[in-house]
Amino acid sequence: MQMKMNSDRIASCTTTYFDGVIAVVDPENSWVARWQRTSKYVRGMYAVRVKGRIPEDVEAELESRGIKYRPRDQTDQD
Repeated sequence: MQMKMNSDRIASCTTTYFDGVIAVVDPENSWVARWQRTSKYVRGMYAVRVKGRIPEDVEAELESRGIKYRPRDQTDQD
């Protein structure tokens, strides 16, 4: 994703506008992580809902790597 040491890329993929935070300590065994679809993520803090989406080129890069992007802005209700 070329994010390391790239402040422009980091800024385009992050936001300060979010609602709710979950702390995931044990992703594989957490019912909250399963519910939020973060059970395969690493331990950390995650926003429940964000305002905005990642840039289209980043979304395309994720797709090309076989990674399903699930927006946290509630536009993808499933």
